[in-house]
Amino acid sequence: MTDRPPTSRKKKAQISVYLDPEVMGQLADYAARRDQPQSMIAEAAIASFLSPDASERREAVIVKRLDQIDRRMTRLERDVGIAVESLAVFVKYWITTTPTLPEPAAQAARAKAGERYDQFVTALGRRLAKGPKLRQEISEDEVDPIE
Repeated sequence: MTDRPPTSRKKKAQISVYLDPEVMGQLADYAARRDQPQSMIAEAAIASFLSPDASERREAVIVKRLDQIDRRMTRLERDVGIAVESLAVFVKYWITTTPTLPEPAAQAARAKAGERYDQFVTALGRRLAKGPKLRQEISEDEVDPIE
């Protein structure tokens, strides 16, 4: 007779579950890749789902994503604020420094305006393609947050 110490291992309970064929296929593929029994993987997944840490981990992931979105929204608000203020300063400057023209000169100016506008759009396209962007030239410290 062999002297074996008694095993202190508890017998596991067996359950039957119904899985969607797609989920079953994923379980089978995962088990095959890991060279592990499907029951062990299912048990680990259920334990992870039921553990008190699982909800905290999910919450942490969601909070992290929300923080990223909040930072992006803050930058977007800042960039839009810079764009609006830049346009307002330009329009105010243009209105105060541009004299009205007599009619014959105004017609010539309108004809030249189309050509100058095309040059502006071309220059804007080059700047947007290559940079630097205005927001990169303005320090975060110099701009008050939008209230």
